Amino acid sequence: MPVLILRFASAFLIIATLIPFIKWDYWWIRIFDYPQLQKLVLIVICITAWLALPLEIQNSEKWTWLFLLLLAAVHLFQQVKTFSPIGKKMIETVPFDQENGIHLMVSNVYQFNKSYDKLVDLVLKTSPDLVFLVETDQKWKDGISKIEEEYENKILIPLDNTYGMLLYTRLEIVSQKIEYLIDDEIPSIELELKLKSGKIITVYAIHPTPPVPNENPKSTERDAEILIVGKKAKANKNPSLVIGDLNDVAWSYTTELFLKVSEMSDPRRGRGLFSTYNAKIPLFRWPLDHVFLSKQFGLTELKVMPSINSDHFPISMKAVITSQNTTESLDVDGEDKKEANEKIKNGLLGI
Repeated sequence: MPVLILRFASAFLIIATLIPFIKWDYWWIRIFDYPQLQKLVLIVICITAWLALPLEIQNSEKWTWLFLLLLAAVHLFQQVKTFSPIGKKMIETVPFDQENGIHLMVSNVYQFNKSYDKLVDLVLKTSPDLVFLVETDQKWKDGISKIEEEYENKILIPLDNTYGMLLYTRLEIVSQKIEYLIDDEIPSIELELKLKSGKIITVYAIHPTPPVPNENPKSTERDAEILIVGKKAKANKNPSLVIGDLNDVAWSYTTELFLKVSEMSDPRRGRGLFSTYNAKIPLFRWPLDHVFLSKQFGLTELKVMPSINSDHFPISMKAVITSQNTTESLDVDGEDKKEANEKIKNGLLGI
């Protein structure tokens, strides 16, 4: 019986490692993008279990499983390594500069969470220049109204459909747009901010739908919204940030395609996972909330913040406009551009 269970577990983990290579948008395919670290740990446990079996027991089968599991482990390790301190940084670390820098916090508050004071206390304690909150309804707007005293400028879109947005900032808003890029009920924000030095930056704040059965059976609309914003950031001459709960992990094919078409950089690479979800289930935790930076920025700090009783942890970042390019971007080719355009087209058409 133990060998039978080990066979089943090994087969499942090998298949689970291969499934993300399939580029179909169905949720039951894309859900396997998420638990890469968890799969790696379980594969190492399976390898250990196979090695513990006596040599005389099904020797040839044993080494076949070990070979396949080792290949899967190597692939997963390469992905996880990228998002660890032993990986290569895309963005160099620079000292913070109040004049040319921005300190922001992003948080999915979980609409049905009522711990308003926890969020207020965290904001007042850390005092970011910009706070972006998603899954915010009218109760959340009213429950955290105290922070409005600290933030002169705000864009408030409270909604009851878990796609509400509240944005607060001390920086001057030069221009702002509320857009519905894919769905008439799912907003996104594009705004230009003036730093203390007078330099203008653009922030794209988004929260696309997740590929889960009760929300959206495919990732098509999520992918399209992410890529539309990526193309906007690429065409923008201002230093730019893309922030929000993207409902996608840092190592997914879509996120990598976004980095290519946007020419933006991921501060997690070479630093750590900085997992923000699920805050309530440690064994199922991965990075869903993101801050991406254009090449004009250097990074001072990236930090996962304490719990506010949401299913997401807030994430905080400090970045600075630098005089030299301190970032690297991924190379994009014709096939990448073609695929991005196809994904955007399918998302807009709803197919």
